[in-house]
Amino acid sequence: MTTPCVRAPVREGEATRAALAERDLLDGDREIDVEDGDIFVPVVDAAAAREAGYEVVERETAQRDGPTPPAEVLGFEPSYERLGDIVILDEDDPERARQIADAIIESDVPCETVVNRASKVAGEYRVREWDVLHGDSTETVHREYGHEFALDVAEVYFSPRLATERHRVTEQVESGEHVVDMFAGVGPFAVPMAARGAEVLACDVNPAAIEYLRENVERNGVADRVTALEGDVRETTADYEGWADRVVMNLPHSADEFLDTAVRLAGDDCVLHLYDIAHEDDPFGPGERAIRAVAEPAGYEVEVLTRREVRSYAPHEENVCVDVRILRN
Repeated sequence: MTTPCVRAPVREGEATRAALAERDLLDGDREIDVEDGDIFVPVVDAAAAREAGYEVVERETAQRDGPTPPAEVLGFEPSYERLGDIVILDEDDPERARQIADAIIESDVPCETVVNRASKVAGEYRVREWDVLHGDSTETVHREYGHEFALDVAEVYFSPRLATERHRVTEQVESGEHVVDMFAGVGPFAVPMAARGAEVLACDVNPAAIEYLRENVERNGVADRVTALEGDVRETTADYEGWADRVVMNLPHSADEFLDTAVRLAGDDCVLHLYDIAHEDDPFGPGERAIRAVAEPAGYEVEVLTRREVRSYAPHEENVCVDVRILRN
C-alpha cells in the first residue's frame, strides 16, 4: 500500500517520530521503514506534514503488525509523551491517569516509569511535581538528534516537545562561533552546538541541571568546548563581556529581563534567540520592542531574522521565538 511518509535522516528518527506524534500526524497503523540512511515515517495527512516543514514522499508501507498499543487495551487513544524510558501523562483525573498507566504497562510501550504531571512548572529552577504511577526512578537518558541527555524530571526542566525547535536553532551554528546559552538546563542546546564546533558558555541557576550538563558534555564528547557556570547569568559572566557571536535566551516568561546581560555579552555582530510567551494578537511585538529598547541605546542596529511560533502555550497565548541580529554601529 502506498502511504505518505516523512523522510528524514536516521539520526533524527526518534525526534521526528515524536514531533509528528505531537502534531497528531503519525500513522500508527503503518510500519516505519529505514533505507540508505533515511527513515520513512508514515503520516495521516501529507499536506499538514508539508505545511509543518517536512519532506513528504509516497512509499509502499506495510500494515503494522507489532506490539499492542495502549489504545487497544483502553478502547480509546490516550495522550502521552516519551522521554527516554519514562512515559509522561498530563491527566487531571487521577483514576484516568492510573488507568492509562496500567494500560501502558500492559501494552508493549518500552518504558521503565510512568508519571503524571502533578503541578505546573514553578520556582526558580522551573521544575514540577510528579505522581509516579509505575516504576521507581524519575531519572532517564533521552536521545535527540544523535545526542544523549541524562536527566531527572523531578530535578530539572526538560521538554521533548521542543526538539524540533532546538534543532532549528542548532543548525544555524557554525564552527568556531562563541555561543552563550543563558538558561542551559542539561544541555539540549549547548551539546549539539558544541558538536558543530562552537565554543559554548552554558549557564544555569539549578545546581542539579549543571551537574547533569557536565555529565552530558562528557557523555557526548564535547567537554573541551563547553564551559558550565552555575548561578545567575547576570552575576557569573563578567569575564565574557563582548565575547558572544550568538546568545540563546530560552526562558520564555522572563527572558526579556536578561536583555541587558545579553547585549553586554554580545560581540560586534551577534544573533539573539529570544523566547517569549505573548498574546496571539501581537506574538512578536513585545520581544522585538524589548530588544530594540536595550540594543539600540547600546549602539547596535537591530535586524529581525526570523519570527517563529514554536507552539501554542495557553488559550490566546503563543510560545514564540524571535531571531535577531544586532550589529554594532
